[in-house]
Amino acid sequence: MNTRRAKIKKNDQVVITSGRDKGKRGRVLEVLPAKGKVKVEGANVIKKHQKANPGLNRGGGIIDKEAYIDISNVQLIDPDSGKPTRVRYETQGDGAKTRVATRSGHSLEK
Repeated sequence: MNTRRAKIKKNDQVVITSGRDKGKRGRVLEVLPAKGKVKVEGANVIKKHQKANPGLNRGGGIIDKEAYIDISNVQLIDPDSGKPTRVRYETQGDGAKTRVATRSGHSLEK
């Protein structure tokens, strides 16, 4: 299985650009670079019929959970303007790579 580089990382703030939840903003909960999928908090919520499992101390019923979205349908939020932006990488003098918002040029690293 080949892996692709995902420019979006866990805990990034993103906006959904297409689909049923277009325009929603949220935090990235999980990234699957090999499949090109992300899970965003509060977006693409589905209902799952869950069977009770006393061994795991889990009750049954219908639960709401986030499903995966294609990574091409989300964009990072620019920390400067709050608008969607693309991401580029810049190499520092010491050889370290940092993610930079293309729109404003501000760093996306915490």
